[in-house]
Amino acid sequence: MGLFGSLFTGVSALFAQSQNTAIISNNIANISTTGFKRSEAAFESLVTSQSRLSTYSPGTVTANRLQRVDQQGALQQTASTTDAAISGNGFFPVKRSTDAGQEFLYTRAGQFSEDSQGLLRNAAGFVLYAWPIDANGTLPANQGDLTSLVPADVAFLGGLTRPTSNAELAINLDASTPDQTLAAAVTGAADFSRGITVFDSLGSAQVLTLEYTKTYGPQATAGGSIGSLLATDNLITDLGLTPADTFNISTELGGPLTLTVVAGAPAVAGDVQTINDIITEINAAGIGASAFLGNDGELVIQRDEFTGGAANTLTLANGVGTPLTGLGLVAGAFASDDLSGAAPNYDNGLFADSPPYSNSGGTDTNTFPTFQFLPGDAQYNNRGWWQLNIKHPDGTSLSRGMMNFNGDGTLNALPDNSGSIDINLTQIDWNNGSEAQNIDIDIERFSQFSGNFDVIFSDQNGAELGLRTGVEIDRDGVVIARFSNGASADLYKVPLITFANANGLTEVSGTAYSENQDSGEENLREAGTGGAGFVEPSTLEASNVDLADEFARLIISQRAFGAGTRVINTVDQMTEDLLRLR
Repeated sequence: MGLFGSLFTGVSALFAQSQNTAIISNNIANISTTGFKRSEAAFESLVTSQSRLSTYSPGTVTANRLQRVDQQGALQQTASTTDAAISGNGFFPVKRSTDAGQEFLYTRAGQFSEDSQGLLRNAAGFVLYAWPIDANGTLPANQGDLTSLVPADVAFLGGLTRPTSNAELAINLDASTPDQTLAAAVTGAADFSRGITVFDSLGSAQVLTLEYTKTYGPQATAGGSIGSLLATDNLITDLGLTPADTFNISTELGGPLTLTVVAGAPAVAGDVQTINDIITEINAAGIGASAFLGNDGELVIQRDEFTGGAANTLTLANGVGTPLTGLGLVAGAFASDDLSGAAPNYDNGLFADSPPYSNSGGTDTNTFPTFQFLPGDAQYNNRGWWQLNIKHPDGTSLSRGMMNFNGDGTLNALPDNSGSIDINLTQIDWNNGSEAQNIDIDIERFSQFSGNFDVIFSDQNGAELGLRTGVEIDRDGVVIARFSNGASADLYKVPLITFANANGLTEVSGTAYSENQDSGEENLREAGTGGAGFVEPSTLEASNVDLADEFARLIISQRAFGAGTRVINTVDQMTEDLLRLR
């Protein structure tokens, strides 16, 4: 048996090296195949056993194929925006067609292009599958399942309109602008206005006008009609008041405070000789009122607090004589402006009381940010109030509200739950057949400094009708459509499919693989997460075949094959010698 066993061993060597040569030749043949993964032969001995150790029976050899699917090929740049390679671990999910019943295959050959039906197919004709992205940019809830994938269809019968949903403004308002009462702010001309262009669902441009008016604020206010007053002005010699004239100031929180005009220096509390004396006495009295000189130098007396509605009043009354007239003030009861929905209709969410002050505003659901105002606390700046009126293109008011600025010029507003300071315009009807529209206007970068009114920047999303100009795949695997109006649309997100043992996949024609028991189950990953690699746009992965290494293996296989033939020749000569025996 030993002699003939040696013959069988030599034959098995020839077969094993033939297999090795076949694997090498296939590697060399596919050196230019995109995404191809080389294989190599692993030799394994097959032995026989005998009960007597003095007798040896030769075994044979077999060649097993080992795939090197996990070895990265070189990445090469291309000019196509739909070409994609994977840097790292993972495969593109594909099918032979979109017909029902087709199994998922997995490939790293990413030379995708649009076919006549708008489907993205690679050079082997496989259709790319991906997660659809909805209008909010979210992926399917079952994104870990293959059933969440759909064919990547980039065909558009028409163009794309992108209605505006967000806008951002950075504007400086001139702090030196004279204040007006809220009633005057509603009926008078705005101190500053600017338009912002937005787009509706039909792609039409709509211009929103934002009007800004400096006001005393919503508190009960008695504003003087005489301007250019100085704090040092003498009440008698400069303003013509009469010594011993008196006037009273009161609120629900305290008073009345009686102030008496004196010719000499004030001797007791309540004596006033100058404008500054009046301001000092009122501010120190603790009656819930304060005084200051306005931007035009007018004397302003204001109730300290505003807690909503018109119940908070400030009362001025002449005692002896008519000193209020000489100061440019009018005797009477001044009420806080009513922000509860009566004209002017101010939108809700203006103040943060405890509980927060709320205004239903009738059927108006538009809201302004919440400003920091707590009863009894000076968390608002009484010199930093502005009315903002946002007007529809037809001239009607979409939303009207109050803004307050801190003493350092920054906006005095509380962020919402998402950390934003927005004006929310809801259900805007453009009266042209377009869909009702919601727009959030970010005003966090509004400021109030003395100087010119200045629009630092204005930005908004949305675009008019545009035709598709191209499709591309980005590094996160997002399939993006570009349009002539500058807009873009995220259509799909390509998952990367990973396996526990990628080398165990079953190779199929078209440089693709199918799942089997050795590879383990598929795992759907977003690019760059869960051990998956990244999608490299406008790039293809070359074959991982090293030509020099394959030639070296081919030489070794050739020599091994020749050695096997020598074994067979030798055994043949030995059997011939046996036949010559007589």
